[in-house]
Amino acid sequence: MAYDFNADDIFEMAEQIESNGVKFYQETAKRTDNEALKKLLNHLADMEVLHQNTFKSLRKELSGQEKAATVFDPNDESTLYLQSLVNSRVSFEPEIQASTLEETLKGAIESEKDTIVFYLGIKEAVPQGFGKDQIDKIIKEEMLHIRILSQELNKLKTAK
Repeated sequence: MAYDFNADDIFEMAEQIESNGVKFYQETAKRTDNEALKKLLNHLADMEVLHQNTFKSLRKELSGQEKAATVFDPNDESTLYLQSLVNSRVSFEPEIQASTLEETLKGAIESEKDTIVFYLGIKEAVPQGFGKDQIDKIIKEEMLHIRILSQELNKLKTAK
């Protein structure tokens, strides 16, 4: 079955990706004894929650056309496919076994970059008129994550 997605599908994926980010940052914070690192990781988790809420709000604002199904899917296979995509392609997995704040920031920046690349690619699967332009809002939010993480990394480097 070929899949085309609408903006509603993409925002649903974005919410799940943010949820994965929250989980990653919270779990990583629990594994460290470094209080500065723990504080930053918890702040990043809070940011992911805010972005998840942003995506929920944007999703509510979508028009009927942007939420319309693009394929006949009586068995809801597209939802399963979306979940599989999110979990296999873009995730903040605890595979980043960072022992330092710098390593954690670099790993988080890479995950955010991967997320942006994923959205740029998935945007092509959204037909014109089904909210394709809304995907840019997600990308801008992810770019904000990178900017904040990069600023923290630069502060850390200049403090050395």
